[in-house]
Amino acid sequence: MRHGETAWSLTGQHTGRTDLPLTPHGEAEARALGAALQGVKFDQVFTSPRARARRTAELAGHAAAAVNFDLAEWDYGDYDGKTMAEIRTTRPDWDIYRHGCPGGESPEQIVQRADRIIARLAALNGRVAAFSHGHFGRVLAVRWIGLPLGSARNFAINTASYGILDRDAVRPRIVQWNITPPRLA
Repeated sequence: MRHGETAWSLTGQHTGRTDLPLTPHGEAEARALGAALQGVKFDQVFTSPRARARRTAELAGHAAAAVNFDLAEWDYGDYDGKTMAEIRTTRPDWDIYRHGCPGGESPEQIVQRADRIIARLAALNGRVAAFSHGHFGRVLAVRWIGLPLGSARNFAINTASYGILDRDAVRPRIVQWNITPPRLA
């Protein structure tokens, strides 16, 4: 699950280490996410350490979610707080999946982190929920099904959306992706 809207997700600013709260709309999105998942029992729930993900988990009915630092958003380093347009004024060819972020994480580092969380989740039994972020959620999905990192650019992920990843007897798979519940009043 991706966290609800923040001021920077609304404006398209990269938000890694900067710990922004949810907007009022983001809080409504998180409650709607919880309502959409009402009745689904999770055996374990994890969250990124960032306040926006923890608050989304709380408002979605999972205040006791265990913090897992591997679920944090990509560390954008020098690009934290910048939009794609701002970054491309000085680096027109920039692609996070190829170049990473100066002063932040490289593509190799983000893959290692995603693979660690996948290994941990794969070792668990039952239904697991994970509250995380936009870029990291995309990376997690493509690594789950064995695609190369660059494939993540083809996966949209809205605020307060969820996807369902599972394994059948033969392979890992994405069952649903980028499901955004209707906002409840």
